[in-house]
Amino acid sequence: MALFKRPTVGKPGEWYYCLKHQTVEEGPECRAADRFGPYGTREEAAHAMETARERNQEWDTDPKWHDADAGKGKGAAEGE
Repeated sequence: MALFKRPTVGKPGEWYYCLKHQTVEEGPECRAADRFGPYGTREEAAHAMETARERNQEWDTDPKWHDADAGKGKGAAEGE
């Protein structure tokens, strides 16, 4: 048994989406690595996967992460 085990009891009104069980839960019932959240409402938690897909799409198309020198190696951007 761990000496400093953190309680997994959440606050009322904190909602999570469990990736393992693919369900919405109030308060963390599953381990942190298996959940998204906390969300302010049950509805937000229910749409966690959709929100993640939208954010991933935004990040994949964000020009800040796709420089013109990408893929040319570290020295290419520095003129080496």
